[in-house]
Amino acid sequence: MQRRTFLATSALSYQKILGANERVRLGAIGLGNRGKNVMGIFQRTGQVEVGAVCEVYGVRLDEAQQLARGAKPFRDHRALLEEQSLDAVLIATPDHWHAEMAMDAFAAGKDVYIEKPLCRTRAEGPKMIRACRVADRICQVGMQQRSGGLWLCAKREVFDRGRLGKVLKVDTIWHSGPGGLQSGGLPRGYVAERPSNLDWARFLGPVKWQEWNPLKYFAFRLFLEFNGGKVTDFFTHWADVVHMFTGDDAVLEISSSGGVLVAKDGRTAPDSVFATVRYRSGHTVTFDSQVVPAAEYGIHFYGTEGHLFINRGRYEFRTWEKNAPVETVKVEREATIEHVENFLACIKSRQLPNGDIAIGHRSTQVPLLAVQAYLENRKLRFDPDREEVLPLA
Repeated sequence: MQRRTFLATSALSYQKILGANERVRLGAIGLGNRGKNVMGIFQRTGQVEVGAVCEVYGVRLDEAQQLARGAKPFRDHRALLEEQSLDAVLIATPDHWHAEMAMDAFAAGKDVYIEKPLCRTRAEGPKMIRACRVADRICQVGMQQRSGGLWLCAKREVFDRGRLGKVLKVDTIWHSGPGGLQSGGLPRGYVAERPSNLDWARFLGPVKWQEWNPLKYFAFRLFLEFNGGKVTDFFTHWADVVHMFTGDDAVLEISSSGGVLVAKDGRTAPDSVFATVRYRSGHTVTFDSQVVPAAEYGIHFYGTEGHLFINRGRYEFRTWEKNAPVETVKVEREATIEHVENFLACIKSRQLPNGDIAIGHRSTQVPLLAVQAYLENRKLRFDPDREEVLPLA
């Protein structure tokens, strides 16, 4: 595949510094359900004009143009990045395209909002950070809890005030119910035969060539060559919250077990998984995702002085004192809106965003290590400073 080269010059960088009242011109790449949703959030801020949309599937490209009237359509992200009028891009493609597209965007002088996880492999993360810093670009990773008012309130009112005491253990939970894809259903929009207006080769991109498989396109999260399954889809968010609240992103050990226990559709990503992570501060974090709705999704922090539960709807805190009241705070705004607003503010101020690429790298590293531990069926020992898996003892 021929690869274009983009050069970000100092003059171009200066041109991209916007005034406080200027609208950001956005290019959107990858317009499945999540991509269209986030593009719509950008539009609803009133600060953005979508100038270009890019998709390998004609149906989704047409849908995006209906939502962004006047936007230029593209099938190849490299052609979109040649549009000089664009200030930033949204990347909401499957994970296996994230690294190449983001680095191309940095080189083309575009700021980037990229859906989590940051990348598909651990080796891609440092390369992406370097490309971002060299090009002097803003990159916000879509770990929206970093900007969410509910989450910032919990950090300020519980952690920053030391009310939890020393954190001993954190249990993170994100089960998927027995219906739908996690146990073998068919995804929305599924068609068995490859549509004539779907560029399968372009979709595969850096992944080894293989013949058309509708599940691999319409439900790419079920296959490990495209992403890390439920671990990267769910645990990335929860690991990032743990890092945000505790201030510790240094993983020392990680193990992961599970398998494809229910679904019989050829998937390679486990439908049931349990991971355990030990951090430098001494606390242990677990991640549990099964195909039965056994417990409410969210995060339980257990400290010497109390307990905090938090998810996207509320947080509850209580001390261990007998008959202590439960303090409950409910969400007021959807965190993705606040995360997008933070990104747009940083495009203009040139300050690092709440979910900066280096933060996204460390939080993506955790589920990717869990995937490796699952595939190798062993506990991994990790050097968080060198970012290397240590040899077997």
